[in-house]
Amino acid sequence: MLKFLKDRKNYKLSRDLAIDLGTANVLVYAEGEGIVLREPSVVAIDKNNGKVLQVGAAARNMLGRTPGNVIAVRPLRNGVISDYEMTERMLAEFLKKIIRYALVKPRVVVCVPSGVTEVEERAVIQAAMEAGARRVYLIEEPFAAGLGAGLDLSGPNGCMVVDIGGGTTDIAVLCLNDIAVSSSIKIAGDTFDDTIIAYIRRQHGMLIGANTAEDIKTTIGCVIPRPRALSMTVKGRDLRTGLPKEVTVTSSELMEVLQRPARAIVEEVVAVLEQTSPELVADIDRNGIVLTGGGSQIWGIDVMLRERTKIACVVADSPDTCVALGCGKSLQWINSMQEGTINIARKKLMRD
Repeated sequence: MLKFLKDRKNYKLSRDLAIDLGTANVLVYAEGEGIVLREPSVVAIDKNNGKVLQVGAAARNMLGRTPGNVIAVRPLRNGVISDYEMTERMLAEFLKKIIRYALVKPRVVVCVPSGVTEVEERAVIQAAMEAGARRVYLIEEPFAAGLGAGLDLSGPNGCMVVDIGGGTTDIAVLCLNDIAVSSSIKIAGDTFDDTIIAYIRRQHGMLIGANTAEDIKTTIGCVIPRPRALSMTVKGRDLRTGLPKEVTVTSSELMEVLQRPARAIVEEVVAVLEQTSPELVADIDRNGIVLTGGGSQIWGIDVMLRERTKIACVVADSPDTCVALGCGKSLQWINSMQEGTINIARKKLMRD
């Protein structure tokens, strides 16, 4: 009772939350406060008793460094839940930090890829409910990304958003507060990391981890020639001897490797444009294409897209938080949103 009286100013009945449940990171937006949590989507557990040891950044640092009785896992793959129990426990730990003083469970809006199935929708809803949500609403990631990028989606003027996340790339043409045409492919940030790992293994006979691959991608990765060539010293394990090994990797050699997944994303954007009505294509040509998501920060991907489509492309301000910010903006309409599954796959089939 004494603790309650001491902290009573911190207690609230409830506050609505928006969650960007990403493959690489989880971002939580609290109503009236902005983004209050940003953590990697990683859980470390003790195999002997199933106890959660760490979540988020602390667990991510354990990837590839754990003893035999501890495993660090990423419970989301390709933008959807691959390990339901671990996702639920991870979300519960995150929400516990945020709703510590809440007297009533919060209502939660969660972003999902535009290619999600109804079964995957139900898994997200159930995980959020088990983690501590009172009610759960879903919103498509590219629509949230458009809101977060500051686009005006209320009118008939068409806009195109390309959200390159960790597990999926979502492409959508938006107008009248809805999605006219969309596509979701499982080529995104993790694909670039896996491509770097495979290249280092094949070319230099050295094995590196996912964290090292991500550092290489963000430091010297590119899909067009840089104004000045960069290089980076990389350490890993020699595949032949098993001993530590060190090699130097240049941006020019990585460019040829990273261009393949980048071209796949660009071609999917072209495919979406081919399905779009002429009027909306004219709007997009006038308004340009907006890139969001952490993967959009790879050097030159906007230039590659502009050269292929002949349409102006711009990377949004703070692209890795656009989805969370847009999801947060949707909280103002939460009273009119549909609770539970929204049958995205069925809607997409009807649109097509």
